[in-house]
Amino acid sequence: MIEMRSDTFTLPTARMLSEMTRAPLGDDVYGEDPTVNELEELAAKSVGKPAACLMPSGTMANLAAMLVHVPRGGKVLVGNESDIYLYEAGGASVCGGIVYEPVPTQPDGTLAIDDLAAALPPDPDDPQFALPGLVCVENTHNRMGGRVLSQGYLDQLRSFATDHGVPVHMDGARIFNAAVASGVPAAEIAAHADSLQFCLSKGLSAPIGSILAGETAFVDRARRVRKMLGGGMRQAGVFAAAGVVALTSMVDRLAEDHALAAQLAAGLADVDGIDVDANSVTTNIVLFRVSADGLDEKSFVDAAGKRGLAVGEFGHGRIRAVTHRGLASADITRAVAIVADVVRAAS
Repeated sequence: MIEMRSDTFTLPTARMLSEMTRAPLGDDVYGEDPTVNELEELAAKSVGKPAACLMPSGTMANLAAMLVHVPRGGKVLVGNESDIYLYEAGGASVCGGIVYEPVPTQPDGTLAIDDLAAALPPDPDDPQFALPGLVCVENTHNRMGGRVLSQGYLDQLRSFATDHGVPVHMDGARIFNAAVASGVPAAEIAAHADSLQFCLSKGLSAPIGSILAGETAFVDRARRVRKMLGGGMRQAGVFAAAGVVALTSMVDRLAEDHALAAQLAAGLADVDGIDVDANSVTTNIVLFRVSADGLDEKSFVDAAGKRGLAVGEFGHGRIRAVTHRGLASADITRAVAIVADVVRAAS
């Protein structure tokens, strides 16, 4: 099976597995796991923040950030096409009494400054209105096809947030894809945000784990929230060791995934009955539509799966394919051939 549903299907490298078996261990809840401590120091440095905390998942990392930043009854301004809003089970409302204020997501993944301003209460002293406690942005933006937020936009966002006294959290699950694609170091991208989470378990290929980074006082509070949510782990160095390998040897190779995505998009563009904007593909996510008669998204996905290609429906009539370390150029060539065969069979 050519697996393109997500880069979460990556498997740990041989070096990761080796390091996991011999990592020095301790009790991380006591702050005494040396491998976790090494990973957190490395992670904080990699995104230019004073401190970092290892979390079991990106969902928990984002949730912890919102619970630290926003008081009960406050609201978080979040994109209506963001992973936080769509895919994380409404955790901030359930666990923190926080209101989500969905803001329209632009095709490039940004939240227009005017739309953010319109979401502010007309009178912050009026008790009828929930006060904004946080702005969340996503970089790269999954639902917009892996788009990278520009530094110019992030400058504007930072100025807006500062002017209104609202912190910024960046869901940077794939921030290193953004860094590699743009040529801007991750720390420079993260400098626009007060807090940031990124995943070790997507393109970086670690089997588990995400990082939440920010100021030291923020991270200290996030550790307490992590414990409350059930994320306090003991000998977590077993998988932190894979995270160290991910950050020290797997970042630059993300360019290979981007090249495979470009190859896939170019190939799909030549298939009659498939609509794709190849020029918009800048990282490892390719979104396309099926325009051929006799096929909808579900029937296409099912037919492709029977031929050995796993892709996923992605809303708004789109299908998503994600490239990652488990794929090679020959897999892309074969995937395009499968897509063409599915379209031909339906005509």
